[in-house]
Amino acid sequence: MSERKTINKWFWVWEFDKEERWLNEMAMQGWALCGVGFCRYTFERCEPGEYTVRLEMRKYDPEYVSFLSEIGAEYIGRVVSWIYFRKRAEDGPFDLFDLDAKIDHLSRIARMLWIIGLANLLIGIVNTLNVSGIGVINLLCATLLMYALGRIEGKKEALVRERELHE
Repeated sequence: MSERKTINKWFWVWEFDKEERWLNEMAMQGWALCGVGFCRYTFERCEPGEYTVRLEMRKYDPEYVSFLSEIGAEYIGRVVSWIYFRKRAEDGPFDLFDLDAKIDHLSRIARMLWIIGLANLLIGIVNTLNVSGIGVINLLCATLLMYALGRIEGKKEALVRERELHE
C-alpha cells in the first residue's frame, strides 16, 4: 500500500493558478495528487517531479477526458466545475491552454461569477426590501463574487494585452 496524506486547503476562485502551482510544488516534493474534494486534496507518494498537474473550469465531458487520456493525462476528479488532471512529466509538456484558450477559460470563469454574483445581488435586494436580515448575507456574497470577477477580468485583460503584443 502506498503512503498517502490528505491536506485541507482553501483557494479563492481567482487563485486557481496559485492552486495549480501548489499542486505542482507538492509533486516536486514527491506527493502526487490522487484525489480531490471541496478544500481537500489527497496525495500519494511518488518520485519527486514525476507528475505535472493541471486544472480547468469546464463542464465534465467524457469525450474531453478521453482525449486527454489518449495523450497520457490522467483524470483525478472534479470539484463542482473544476476538473483536475495529472500527467507523467517524462511524457513531455502538459499544457491545457495556449494564450487564446487561457482567455476563453477566464471568460468562462467570469461568466459563472457574473451569473452567481448577479443572482446574489438581486436576492439580497429583494430580501432587504422585505425587511429580512438574511439579505445582508446575499449582498456580502455578491460583493465577494464581484471582487472575484474583477480579479479574473484583470488577468484576462493582461492576457489580451499580451496577445496584442505578439500579433
